[in-house]
Amino acid sequence: MSDDATDEDRLFEEAVDILIRIKSDPDNPVALDVATRWLGRSDLHRQIFAEALEIHGMTGKLLTDKRRAERSHAYSMSRRTLVVGGLVGAGALIAAGYSAPGLILQARADVITSTAEIKRVELADGSIATLGPDSAIASRINSTRRDVELIQGMAFFEVARDSARPFAVQMDTMIATALGTAFDISEDGGQLNLSVSHGIVRADLPPEIKRPAMTLNAGDWLSLSTSDGTVSTGTRDVGQIGSWRDGMIVVEKEKIATVVTRIARWKRGRVLIADPGLGTQPVSGVYDLRNPHLALEAVVQPYGGKVRELTPYLTIISAF
Repeated sequence: MSDDATDEDRLFEEAVDILIRIKSDPDNPVALDVATRWLGRSDLHRQIFAEALEIHGMTGKLLTDKRRAERSHAYSMSRRTLVVGGLVGAGALIAAGYSAPGLILQARADVITSTAEIKRVELADGSIATLGPDSAIASRINSTRRDVELIQGMAFFEVARDSARPFAVQMDTMIATALGTAFDISEDGGQLNLSVSHGIVRADLPPEIKRPAMTLNAGDWLSLSTSDGTVSTGTRDVGQIGSWRDGMIVVEKEKIATVVTRIARWKRGRVLIADPGLGTQPVSGVYDLRNPHLALEAVVQPYGGKVRELTPYLTIISAF
């Protein structure tokens, strides 16, 4: 047996041991931390974990001679199976303990929503914030200022008029400021999106972009990529802005990864794109959020993409 094969056997047994530990005590944070660190060590670790998961199916059974024999067959799996299997491994960990909002998020936020939940709340100044699913905001409103942070997700703000106190919403490194207006704002897979329903909003971009503040009027939209600082702008029918509140989203030439992130807020578990190239493709359309699985299929269909729900907690999108 070669040294490489010996190392692979050792890693395989480590992977099986991790699966058994998670299965026997899924709420143990130590086991989950060990698994996360182990998976992050190399591509080989992730591939072998995929193999162990494929063979053992998270059953927690001890490794037998028969299972050892199956291992040689597992190594002949196609690249496709390894990719999907690796993501299944990640999904199993998520299902075991990482799906709930973190304690830090709960400590920071005033309002948090869960999957497919839309919540309409009145802020201290009389403004209305409608949060989309898997979203969170924190507000700091006093006699001189009205500051809101969109910690994650998406929200539609209907701002109460108060010329003495500008209403500012910070999303990552961008700040949208308004007096009396309504606007939609979201963070979708590395894209910061702002659309104005009525009134005027000033968008202050991150200093490193070296662009002056931009003024948006009704129907105007702005999108900022957090990865490379690219700014895109345009106009759309104001009736399309914030349409997610009525169970629909309207998309025009947006990246698949951005649209998938938005739709995934209506679907239980994680939605992952296995092929990065597919995620960069542009797509346009109207998608029904009442059936997020069909909406995802409609998004990737023009490029031959497939949507597979591998477990109730993990959906994989691939180009094959």
